[in-house]
Amino acid sequence: MASWDDVRRIALGLPETSERPSYDAVAAWRVKDKPFVWERPLRGKELEAFGPAAPEGPILGVRVADLGVKEALLADDPGLFFTTPHFDGYPAVLLRLDRIDVTELTELIVEAWYARAPKRLAAAFGAETSRPEG
Repeated sequence: MASWDDVRRIALGLPETSERPSYDAVAAWRVKDKPFVWERPLRGKELEAFGPAAPEGPILGVRVADLGVKEALLADDPGLFFTTPHFDGYPAVLLRLDRIDVTELTELIVEAWYARAPKRLAAAFGAETSRPEG
């Protein structure tokens, strides 16, 4: 299963990515100053809303391309992906980091990077890595 070291290695391996704490001092990875993955512990009201069913362990926030992708991920594996009202209407999902393998994590982080990277940078990286268009 994946760890924060895996997140850091994968994210920082992408062009023009930096690691800088988010506003609440947790780890966040950015491309051209736009966050695409971040540590996202649950907060007070979220913990209350989940009650005893609150996910435990490390939680990663991941930007997705659009709300359709978000809904597909949430429907595909609700044991891995989830959301909170804070993210309603926002193209991002939360995931239980200790329940994902490194291969799937890599795919999600790369796609999150593409969702936030400037078009020229994304196109150049896509051409370099033979990423299919779309």
